[in-house]
Amino acid sequence: MTRTQRGSETFQEPTVQRSGHRIYVRDHPGEGNPILLLHGFPDNLHLYDRLVPHLTPTRRVVTFDFLGWGRSDKPASYRPTARNQLREVETVIDQLGLEDPVLVVHDASGPPGIDWALLHPDRVAALVLLNTYYQWTPSLRRPGAIALYSTPGLRAIARAVTRRSDGVDRWLYSWQVGRFISDPQARAEVVPRLYSDFRAERPAFWALNDDLLTTAISRRRMIPTMRAFPRPVRIIFGDADPYLNQRVARKFHQLFWTSELFLVPDARHYVQIDQPQEVARLILSTPTNSSDQPL
Repeated sequence: MTRTQRGSETFQEPTVQRSGHRIYVRDHPGEGNPILLLHGFPDNLHLYDRLVPHLTPTRRVVTFDFLGWGRSDKPASYRPTARNQLREVETVIDQLGLEDPVLVVHDASGPPGIDWALLHPDRVAALVLLNTYYQWTPSLRRPGAIALYSTPGLRAIARAVTRRSDGVDRWLYSWQVGRFISDPQARAEVVPRLYSDFRAERPAFWALNDDLLTTAISRRRMIPTMRAFPRPVRIIFGDADPYLNQRVARKFHQLFWTSELFLVPDARHYVQIDQPQEVARLILSTPTNSSDQPL
């Protein structure tokens, strides 16, 4: 196991594998219920670079790249889907021996992360939702680039154009992801960092787009299970996100009967980038049982 010191951060890089493929993991030491942070798309574990220092070293924090993303393997034979990502979440939890984690999901990690929590309510301490989605709801708004890449018929044209033009690909990514961040300084720093990894991640991005509509529609059958979920749920949404917006957050609050809702002012889709200190405060104070005792 590799131990890395990067600035003020110390973390281990344990070996985690699924079906012979390496999942890249960073495990920051700390106490209490481990906090497992799941990224969405089109990003990777660097989505949490600004948040992690506010959670550690008080708490153990684990981040990882899903297969096809970041520094994880990108096998050509492996198709990233919400169902396969569910298995990756379970692999990380099982192989690291994470007991009663606080599971934090964002964007496209909503379906696999929420699925895991609903399947294993006895193994999760709490569920935290950051500007994410699960079941289809009329208030859900796909970002423009996501609509381009996920709409049947249109997506083939969009992908052909970006394959032929690096300039178009970079512009579209920078325009769309730039709209996820309200802080101009953070936008100037984060967007180029994420795009530097994105070209190698495009096959995974397109596969998840192919899976998006089917996943969201199919999860409507899970609404009764959501209502019966016994563990604490904390909903932390950037209130200026026009896509996974306040109405999506309020729908989650309606369906998860054990939930608390927090709308973070002046934060957009990447709420953990715009307001990392406030998001960390809300995660660290999340109750782990129905008696509302803080962590």
